[in-house]
Amino acid sequence: MRIVFMGTPDFAVESLRMLVENNYEVVGVVTMPDKPAGRGHNVQFSAVKQYALEKGLRVLQPEKLKDEAFLSELKSLRADLQIVVAFRMLPEVVWNMPPHGTFNLHGSLLPQYRGAAPINWAIINGENETGVTTFFLTHEIDTGKVIRQEKTPISESDNAGTVHDRLMEIGAKLVRETVDLLIDGKIEAIDQAQFIRPNETLKAAPKIFKETCEINFNKSAEEVYDFVRGMSPYPTAWATVQLPGQQLPAVIKIYEVEKEPAEHDMPIGAVVSDGKKFAKIAVADGFISLKTVQLAGKKRMEIGELLRGMNNVFKHKDTKTQNK
Repeated sequence: MRIVFMGTPDFAVESLRMLVENNYEVVGVVTMPDKPAGRGHNVQFSAVKQYALEKGLRVLQPEKLKDEAFLSELKSLRADLQIVVAFRMLPEVVWNMPPHGTFNLHGSLLPQYRGAAPINWAIINGENETGVTTFFLTHEIDTGKVIRQEKTPISESDNAGTVHDRLMEIGAKLVRETVDLLIDGKIEAIDQAQFIRPNETLKAAPKIFKETCEINFNKSAEEVYDFVRGMSPYPTAWATVQLPGQQLPAVIKIYEVEKEPAEHDMPIGAVVSDGKKFAKIAVADGFISLKTVQLAGKKRMEIGELLRGMNNVFKHKDTKTQNK
């Protein structure tokens, strides 16, 4: 079976690697166009393109998916099947091209968490289980018939990074399993409506923007804890906080916290700190202890290291002022 693979980030590479290393016939790889990145604005290849070039695979990078030249080149590959993992929304002229259709690997247990950021939102919402789904593409995004699903638990210590890596591995195996079912003619795709229980509310997984990542300390300790780990390590939760040794509030990225339920009468968002080892922030029903953070222009570090560094800077400035 001739396969065209479509994907861009690291999450997709594992599925492509599985296909290549197990000798499936990958006749082409479609990925995003190259773009400048970093301070030097050097052109950077997508993770999928990097791997595809290493393996000598044919790479297509269309700016527009309805471009006639791209459609002609894609058709010339004579694919029997197209596989999509973390790519763009496809027009019908693309997903309907191969005789066996196009299936997508999605990082949730559909129909829950349709959208661009299913891993993040499942953790933010405090789910204790998630998974991956393969499904056939259709007109509306993430709504096609389900082929296969695989579940995995979400532990209290998981964050978006650990769940991402686990689903990447599980997903690659599910992609292979789905391809094998197609080759053997044993696919029995199921309408997503059959997965919805009575009175069940479907939760969405919309794209995350910078403003989405701001922490709301008016929420409970549990909710803030889940929010931080759902954003860690990427795109990363942030907050404007008045830290010891600083005259003005600072915007800090927050990668890791601990929750501390407690009664208090402090203002929401107030910081309690010894200036050396710990800093915690008042929330609706307790405190959130900062563990791993990052100031703008600085490296990621433990809160104690940050506090001691800021304290030294503060003392140094104070000494210079006194010596004038």
